[in-house]
Amino acid sequence: MRAACADVDLDFVRDDIVALLDESRDGLDRVRRIVQDLRDFSRAGSTDQWQLVSLEAGLDATVDIALTDMKHRMTVCKDYGGIAAIECLPSQLKQVFLNLIVNAGHAITDTGTITLRTGQTDDSVWVEVADSGCGIPAEHLGRLFDPFFTTRPVDQGTGLGLALSYGIVEKHGGQITVRSTVGEGTTFRELLPRVRPPG
Repeated sequence: MRAACADVDLDFVRDDIVALLDESRDGLDRVRRIVQDLRDFSRAGSTDQWQLVSLEAGLDATVDIALTDMKHRMTVCKDYGGIAAIECLPSQLKQVFLNLIVNAGHAITDTGTITLRTGQTDDSVWVEVADSGCGIPAEHLGRLFDPFFTTRPVDQGTGLGLALSYGIVEKHGGQITVRSTVGEGTTFRELLPRVRPPG
């Protein structure tokens, strides 16, 4: 028995088991959060109906999914204004958030910051996705929402994400705008009415 205990190095196992259990617990917590985020992200997707929802909750559910493979090099800052819930198609607006956050992540080549901001006026709310990435040259800004236009290398992106996002925001009676400085970063802003547009 003593020989068997020496072979398996019980002292090492005893010391290491606590750290292994802690790591396993952390891993399980991460999996639980990812599954919950996926459920939150897709919950509204089963019914494409207008609903009164919190866009800030939608941003929270989307950001973890969008940056899963980039999280180690991103800092995400949330500057929420506590905006009112709005009448919208939640699954479609989450798709817009997903496109903008993924694009922001790709704009940062090494490490950087993505900032999510929200605010409101009397009849509208706004959501901003800002990055500290490479920025977009001025000559490209006017074409960003054109279908199949992309500033990314060949075989990286379809050029449809921003065009689809533009259409979704327009369907909600809103506007999407962009401002960018090369070498400093880019900010996309969605301005959305609180109430469903007529028609």
